[in-house]
Amino acid sequence: MKYFIKLNSLSVFYAFMLFVVIELLANIYRISRISGLELDKVNNLQLIFIFVMFIFFSIGFVWMTKKYLSGKKSMYFTTILWFPYLVLFINLFAAWFPITEAADKPVPVTGLIIIGAMIIYPFYIVMINIISSINFKSDAG
Repeated sequence: MKYFIKLNSLSVFYAFMLFVVIELLANIYRISRISGLELDKVNNLQLIFIFVMFIFFSIGFVWMTKKYLSGKKSMYFTTILWFPYLVLFINLFAAWFPITEAADKPVPVTGLIIIGAMIIYPFYIVMINIISSINFKSDAG
C-alpha cells in the first residue's frame, strides 16, 4: 500500500509540473493584465521560469524516483498515472478562476503547443525513470 501511495504521489508531482506550464502558457494575457507588465516582459519571464522549473523538477524527479520507487518496473506506471491528475488540476483551476474578460482568452495555437507537450511528456517521464534506475557506483577504489 505504501508503494501505491508513493507511485501516485510522484504522478501528482509529474502532473503538477505540466499543469503549471500549461496554465502559464494559457494565461499569459491575464498575467500581463493583472501584473501591469508588458507582454514581451511577461513572455520572457515566463520562459525563464519554465526553464528553471524544468531543471529543478527534473533533478527532483530523478531523486524521488530513485529514493521512493527504488528501481521497480512498476515505476513506469507513472507514464500513465499523471494524466488523470492533470485533468483534475485543469478542471479545478478552470472552475476556481474562470476567464471573465474576452481579452484573456489564449490564442488558438496555444492549444497545439499544449497538445504537443502532452504527447512528448510521457517520453520525458520514461527518460526520468530510466535515468533514475541507472546505478552510478564505480568499481574503482
